[in-house]
Amino acid sequence: MDLRRKEEEAVMIIGMTGGIGAGKSRVLQILKDKYKAFVIEADQVAKDLEQPGQEGLNGLVKIFGDKILSSDGTLNKDLFSKLIFGNPDALKKVNALIHPLVWARIRQMSRESSADLIVVEAALFDENSRCVCDFLVCVDTDPQIRMERLMKNRGYSREKCLEIMAKQQDRESFVRLSDYVIHNDGTPEEVEQEIARMMETISGSDPTLNGQDEKIRQEGAQ
Repeated sequence: MDLRRKEEEAVMIIGMTGGIGAGKSRVLQILKDKYKAFVIEADQVAKDLEQPGQEGLNGLVKIFGDKILSSDGTLNKDLFSKLIFGNPDALKKVNALIHPLVWARIRQMSRESSADLIVVEAALFDENSRCVCDFLVCVDTDPQIRMERLMKNRGYSREKCLEIMAKQQDRESFVRLSDYVIHNDGTPEEVEQEIARMMETISGSDPTLNGQDEKIRQEGAQ
């Protein structure tokens, strides 16, 4: 399948999100193996930007001072977490600094990639994500199945699963922002079929729709 845009001769960039335990890793692996996708994990990009010498960490030091650094110049994650926990103003400053840097780095990585398909995985998207992504896709799974996966694969208690899920964006918000929904409740084979339908649908759609193609949403929800 040729995913290269004919009009702009550019790659297709898909933004992928979903709640914890939804099975994004499984979907990403299929896209890498079967569709040769280049996957960018936004969380890893953010971590890279917070390394010594990187503009993310430099910016955090300007905001909070060098007290957030360990003796070796790295970010003291425990201290930093305590600093922003329960502090909405501090968190807002961090997000205002890091989020634009993350998306700028993702744009750079996308330009430098030779892949025809790029998938950006992130815990949260907003309409600004469309500056980078052609389509936003949500991996959706029944909450009970998500909990069962987390308890089995990560050893979480039911209470911890519920606590983490309660802190995340609600399921309806994930789906509402997305152009396509991949239902990951079934077998690997069924998920592959869902992904194949998605790829067929979005590769034949106008990438300038910016999420307004209701047909895509409806097909993905079937």
